[in-house]
Amino acid sequence: MNGFDYLVIIAYLAAMLVFGLLLSKQSDEGDYFLGNKAISWFPLALSTMATQLSAISFISAPAFVGLREGGGLKWLTFEFAVPLAMLLVMFVIMPPLYRSGVISIFDFLEQRIGRSTRFFISLSFQIVRAFGTGIMVYATGLIIEAVLGVPFLQSILAISLITILYSFLGGIRAVVYADAIQMVLIVVGLLVCLVSALSIIGGWEIFWSSIDPARLQVVEWSYAGLVTDEFALLPMMFGGFVLYVSYYACDQTQAQRSLSAKSLGDIRKLLMANALLRFPVTLLYCITGLAIGVIATGNGAFMALIPEDSPDYLMPFFIIEYLPNGVIGLLLVAIMSAAMSTLSSAVNSLSAVTIEDLKSFGIHARDEKRELILARLLALLWGGLILFFSLYSGDISATVIEAINKVGSALYGPVLGVFLIAILWQRRTVLSTNIGFLAGLVLNLYFWQFQPGLFWMWWNLIGLVVTVAVALALSLLSRKMPLAGRAFAVQTDKVSPPYIVLVTAGLTLLTLAIILTSILLARL
Repeated sequence: MNGFDYLVIIAYLAAMLVFGLLLSKQSDEGDYFLGNKAISWFPLALSTMATQLSAISFISAPAFVGLREGGGLKWLTFEFAVPLAMLLVMFVIMPPLYRSGVISIFDFLEQRIGRSTRFFISLSFQIVRAFGTGIMVYATGLIIEAVLGVPFLQSILAISLITILYSFLGGIRAVVYADAIQMVLIVVGLLVCLVSALSIIGGWEIFWSSIDPARLQVVEWSYAGLVTDEFALLPMMFGGFVLYVSYYACDQTQAQRSLSAKSLGDIRKLLMANALLRFPVTLLYCITGLAIGVIATGNGAFMALIPEDSPDYLMPFFIIEYLPNGVIGLLLVAIMSAAMSTLSSAVNSLSAVTIEDLKSFGIHARDEKRELILARLLALLWGGLILFFSLYSGDISATVIEAINKVGSALYGPVLGVFLIAILWQRRTVLSTNIGFLAGLVLNLYFWQFQPGLFWMWWNLIGLVVTVAVALALSLLSRKMPLAGRAFAVQTDKVSPPYIVLVTAGLTLLTLAIILTSILLARL
């Protein structure tokens, strides 16, 4: 690191502040949280990807693939279920959510089921999202401290305060357009690292012949993740399907992007863009991780820099040790921007959920101007709480990216079950739905604490099945109880059947192409 690298970092952080100031004019709460539904689908798609493929991916995915014991290209199995998950999101869940006109997706649950259900799901989301984002900021701060020598507190303050300020000023527009820029920086940063690593190794052929064959195995056929806490095909397909449906449709950080779109057609475009672009970007992460892993295992001095139990340091130390000044600053900006995209999304979505929850309990501002002030104050509050969580986060898994997904997997299945009940089941009751949700969540927490051999990706499917089964059974048994929510007619998306068939066939073929490409990599 030299003065030029620091100048690049400072210039980027200053640019983000200016960016927030330029987009700081909002008319009301709907403008602040949804951009008056006037944002184009493409920046929304990039923003969604930046939040998903963020700092934890930039740091941890290469570490998992290239260095973590038991890791390798099996990380690609995370992408197998994404295209199929988009079908359920775009044709079943998002149309009624979008038509309802809500800002917070949990307001939809109050309309369809009841206030207590909204409270349970909303509170669970806020705790998990704030804690998960805190883990991400914590890990990023530790890595910046290790590679730059900047004290931990100063590291996370530099990331958090700038992000909170531009989110506070610019609302969802600032978040979306900053995320789009950050997504470009992430991809450019990965390409620079890959090209540099291949140059150091001596070319593609030497690189490929130097890889440990065990790291090229993508699909694990020998077990199902029921007694061994390791990646296997079945939990990655079935659990991954539930995880991604819930993440894109029932997590406010992602659903808010769709709710900000101009139309349902734009929602379909941004979701299909994610289905098409996610795998190439994930593959770039993986190949980059393999290349840097080859360099690390062949260089004892470099390997000695990486703590034995912390493979997440692989990428940052590679940047510092092997890349020229100026490029170092750019790539550290890529890491910081990746962290900032996740943090800004969390701050904006959590403040949106909180302000709508307060309204549900009769607490609201007297006019639009005061509502906008309250929305911004809540953004500051949540930013401060996430910063607090980041100071006291600990380790959950071998890599941060596994920790984040593990936390989400305990909740995503039960939450998706509640949304599906709200949309598809007429005989729902408040009590049966709440008991179903708690049953699914408590069972997943039990597995977490007392069944460590059960792979955590299974929690998503188990939580969904238990929630739906318990809620439906109790609602059928409780015939004397009043039905929950307002009466409604099930509305399907107003698209032609041939279009649905074409999209379904296309995304199914894309799934097969992703699986075949992943398997062929091991045979090259």
